[in-house]
This record gives sequence, C-alpha cells and structure tokens, in this order.
Amino acid sequence: MTTLTGRLHLFDLDGTLIRGSAAAVEISRQLGVSEEIAALERDFLLRGLSPDEFAVQAHALWSALTTEQVTAAFEGAPWLSGIREVWADIRSQGGRCAVISLSPDFFVERLLDWGVDSVHGSRWPAVPFTQPIHRPGILNAAAKVTIARRLCVQYGVTFESCVAYGDSMSDAELFAAVPLTVAVNADHHLAGLSRHSYAGSDLREAYALVRESADGDLSSP
Repeated sequence: MTTLTGRLHLFDLDGTLIRGSAAAVEISRQLGVSEEIAALERDFLLRGLSPDEFAVQAHALWSALTTEQVTAAFEGAPWLSGIREVWADIRSQGGRCAVISLSPDFFVERLLDWGVDSVHGSRWPAVPFTQPIHRPGILNAAAKVTIARRLCVQYGVTFESCVAYGDSMSDAELFAAVPLTVAVNADHHLAGLSRHSYAGSDLREAYALVRESADGDLSSP
C-alpha cells in the first residue's frame, strides 16, 4: 500500500479553505464596506482587474482597519471543518503543507497557529496602515507556481510530488502544472484541470480523495 509520505500539499485560501467567501469579503464586512468590495470582486473576476490594482483599491477602502477587526474577520470566516486535522495528518505522514494565497499576508499568516508549515500571501503594510501598497509584493496566479517550486527546493521534494487544492481561476496555472489536484467547491475555471472534485464543508473529505488515490495508484515519491 502506498502513502502520501513526502508529498507537499498546497492550499488556496479564498473559496477553498474559506467556503463561499474570502479574506477581503470578511475584512470588508467588519468595516461595513461589503458592497464596495463586492464590486471590486466582480471587476477582478469579470473585467480583468489586476491583483495589484485590486489591492490598491481595497487598501483605500480599509484605511481605518484595526488589528481587532482583522481578528474578528479571521475568527468569523466560514472555514471548512477539519483543517487542523488534515494538516496534522499530512505532517504525521512525513509530508508538508503550505497555504499560497493572493490575500493579505496579515490575514494568511494567522493560519500558522493551526499547524501549517508555511504561508505565503500578498505583502501588505502592517495594520493599522501607515504605508501604501507596494505593487510588486502583490501575488498573482503565476506567483503561486513560482512559490510552489521554491517550496519544493526548500523541503527537498519534486514538483511531481505536490498536491494542489483550489477553487478558481487564480489556481488554474498551478493546477495545470501539478499532477495531483483537488477542486474544492470550485467554479468553471478548473473544469478539466482537476483530478478530483469536492463540494462540501469538510476538508477531511476532500483530503480523503487524495488519500484514496495514494492508496490506489500513486507511488510514493
């Protein structure tokens, strides 16, 4: 029987670990600017608004953001169940897990307390904001592949040993490059790119699809 030993599991955040929502949506809810961020989300998804321009405009909307509001947004987000358990199992199998997200690093980094090995988000100024957005620090879809390759070197695994979990167009480039993928509550952008598809609210169930693949027909790296 094969296992997931030595694999690097790469998780998206918005729409994947957080079901039906995103860090920007949860932060904006705390500030009472949900309609404004929804308009930016539509521009991003439908009109080609770049991630760095999205960040600049979101930064302006969040000018009064406090650390307490970030905490409330994080704790109130609709997280999938079983995230900590999945990450603990991955590590017990000798694997590694990382979160790569276009969302602000000050939100994504809070997941380190849940047992993930590393987190990678867009670089934002510290909260409360006293500095503008540095556009080169904002991640895009291609950056996810670059970061994944860098993590492979860091952890001493091959790119073919990666498992990717995502939900939308920002994950498409990574899904096209990684052999084992799970579309989690995904939209049409991942159609035909994912090996597995999961709809639900428990990450343990999505992870079970990968475990079954490893037990059935994948050789350990």
